Amino acid sequence: MKKYLIVGLGNIGEKYKNTRHNIGFNILDNIAKNENVIFETKKLGDLSRFRYKGRTFILLKPNTFMNLSGKAVKYWQTIEKIPLENVLIVTDDLNLPFGSIRLKIKGSAGGHNGLTNIIELLQTQNFARLRFGVGSEYRKGNQIDYVLGEWNADEKDQLPERIEKSTKAITSFAMAGISNTMSEFNGK
Repeated sequence: MKKYLIVGLGNIGEKYKNTRHNIGFNILDNIAKNENVIFETKKLGDLSRFRYKGRTFILLKPNTFMNLSGKAVKYWQTIEKIPLENVLIVTDDLNLPFGSIRLKIKGSAGGHNGLTNIIELLQTQNFARLRFGVGSEYRKGNQIDYVLGEWNADEKDQLPERIEKSTKAITSFAMAGISNTMSEFNGK
């Protein structure tokens, strides 16, 4: 049975729950709700798992805070013996318009501290990521306040549909492969 590690990036704690930076957690919460599974606190993160059409999905929300996410990713990838090509990191992206998603097979961290730490600890940039656009509607120098800020009213209205689209892209990643998923979902 093929196993997939789906990692949603975010920060633990109630004050971060509805922030732009926690979209990775929000998307994994949506998958868990759809699959009727719950997260359990384990070493370095909250974990949930389910099976779908011969695939095992392991959902991970690191509890190491964003900037140390690589520790949880490396630990669970090793423990579960998941090949790197079956790892998908779900993260926010300031360089994409709100709600757009882009899957990539590899790439730089693009200034994202969570991705920087994952690259550092895995010692490679060659892992898939689903980048969820949070927009860039902030004044110069206010990037941190923006990503740690909550969604505006218009974004909140559109968020459920965009999260559901991301959920479908994650399922496609495991079922159809990264290349087909990129063709179907990128920029949509």
